[in-house]
Amino acid sequence: MIVRQSRAWRYSLMFVLILLLGFTTPAIASIGDRLPEFRTCVATCTEENCGRGNGILPVHLRLLFWTCPSNCDHVCQHIITHQRLARDPPMLSPVVQYHGKWPFHRILGVQEPCSVVFSLFNLLAHRRGLSHIKERIPAEYPLRRYYMLFGYIGILSWVFSMAFHMRDFDITEKLDYFAAGASVLYGLYFTSIRIFRLDQRKPPVKATLLRLWTLICILMYVAHVSYLTLWRWDYTYNMAANVAVGVVQNIMWSSFSVKRYQKLKKPWAAWPGMIVAWIVLAMSLELLDFPPAKGLLDAHSLWHLGTVGPTIWWYNFLIKDAQQEIAGERLKA
Repeated sequence: MIVRQSRAWRYSLMFVLILLLGFTTPAIASIGDRLPEFRTCVATCTEENCGRGNGILPVHLRLLFWTCPSNCDHVCQHIITHQRLARDPPMLSPVVQYHGKWPFHRILGVQEPCSVVFSLFNLLAHRRGLSHIKERIPAEYPLRRYYMLFGYIGILSWVFSMAFHMRDFDITEKLDYFAAGASVLYGLYFTSIRIFRLDQRKPPVKATLLRLWTLICILMYVAHVSYLTLWRWDYTYNMAANVAVGVVQNIMWSSFSVKRYQKLKKPWAAWPGMIVAWIVLAMSLELLDFPPAKGLLDAHSLWHLGTVGPTIWWYNFLIKDAQQEIAGERLKA
């Protein structure tokens, strides 16, 4: 049994390393940006529509801060994509990326509609989970405040994800990345508190460890944001940092899940390990990075869809875990 478990861990770690390497490939300029026909299209559209008073856009586009030049850029992406798809003989890769993104079809001015909708699903999953924690976990339970903060940070991160996928601006991109980083790091923060019970007052050293761990996490986040803001905006580093922190907490929860199940012999005790497996599989969608089906559904949006179920399941585990502990304390009393 021990040999099988060690092999399973090795295979899991190998899969995680493959994911990490896949996420950290160096970024290169998009092919579409360099196409002469695309540049000509944008220049012609801008000259003919944006400089002669004819560049007034519909209200729904202006509400999402589309301008005449940015609209020309978007329209030309689809004109060139259509031309490449219609070419005979067919091209090997007719659909290419522009400015690091696939050419998505807009809906009411929204750049990536499916990612926005699926981000909303995740937000609602956190909102639902937060509501259940308030209802089903007593206020005096020491871990409740950490679980609630997890919910609030989750909601905030998906709000910024929706904003970024609605319109890709420098500010919306930074807010999305920084909120996602906060969510991932906070996950590691409260994971350590729950597994090692740093919330408990006895022995007294735990209070000191909790303060130290809180300070470490705050400094880590400040250093992360400062590096990206003041030194260099590095996509490779940002992804590697988030994946590394996520991997650590996934390993911690998987180990905790095995021990907890062996102790309690209850199916819900094994949920964290199952949730981790689901999330790792969902993460692997990011490696596919295929052109959006019907101009709407791509691998990134599917990754967002794939995290909705585990989020709902996770809150159910936190509530079950808390109720189990509360019931145990009552029996002792």
